Amino acid sequence: MVKAVFIQNPTSIYDDQPGEAYHFPKRYLNLVKKTFGDWVVFYEGRLGAFGYVSIAKVLDVVEDHTRINHYYALLKKGMAWDFEQVVPRADENNIAFEMSLRDRNGAPSSGGANVSAVRHLSEREFARIVDRGLRAQDIPEAMPRTGSRMLEDQDHGFAEFQTDFDPAPLAGVREEILISRKVRDASFARMVKAAYGARCAISGLELRNGGGRPEVEAAHIRPVEHDGPDVVRNGIALSGTLHWMFDRGLISIAPDWTILVSHNKVQPETARRLINSRQKFLLPENRRHYPHPDYLRFHREEIFGQGI
Repeated sequence: MVKAVFIQNPTSIYDDQPGEAYHFPKRYLNLVKKTFGDWVVFYEGRLGAFGYVSIAKVLDVVEDHTRINHYYALLKKGMAWDFEQVVPRADENNIAFEMSLRDRNGAPSSGGANVSAVRHLSEREFARIVDRGLRAQDIPEAMPRTGSRMLEDQDHGFAEFQTDFDPAPLAGVREEILISRKVRDASFARMVKAAYGARCAISGLELRNGGGRPEVEAAHIRPVEHDGPDVVRNGIALSGTLHWMFDRGLISIAPDWTILVSHNKVQPETARRLINSRQKFLLPENRRHYPHPDYLRFHREEIFGQGI
């Protein structure tokens, strides 16, 4: 098992399936096979966030029977996790996180390994990138509703590999941290609330408590119990009541962003009070954070109208 970087951009000629499969040409097949059972970091170039953006776990590779000499790396469903911070190619000292990308001074180089869509990572490189990416956002929109800081932020266990100058080899990111539901839920909530500016995407209300912290909650579109990943595009910010209704299939979101209501279970007057006057989903400012059509389709087909 070997950790790696997979290059992936929001707009691409490849048939990537977010959180489920990574599409790649045959020349990377042997490199990808070595990652089976291990974690990979996704990197977006200048057409995307221009940095390391998320992690996932590779399970297997299957051939693409519709496109010659292409394959899919199958990802473990539900394990994708967005970074709270986009991690640039280099640290604050302009030293590239990946040793294979460094010039003689340690700065990111051009050409060479940069053009490879799959690059293996050492445990230390992986740990440093993930540590930076999963540092909690410290802005009002991302803060929990009570208390000054979630306990998870204090004890996530990353401190043991944060130093860049420890000459001893590092064990890497602890597996139990990367799969911890408690840590993932807290991180997912911060990211989603920040993406939506702490505003409910269905009612349009932006409510804060006395300490300025948002009262909205982060809802998974494709639920965790149905292998929904912890990525912003699988999340929406909702008030408590609307979150409850969304999880139970009483409301959903159409492809044209119209709010769908199960009228045999929700009274029209109730819907009018809870949903914004345009009856449209209120999208986040950054297009990268728009809900993914695949997750919305799953919610409409598998959850909406199925009962409470």
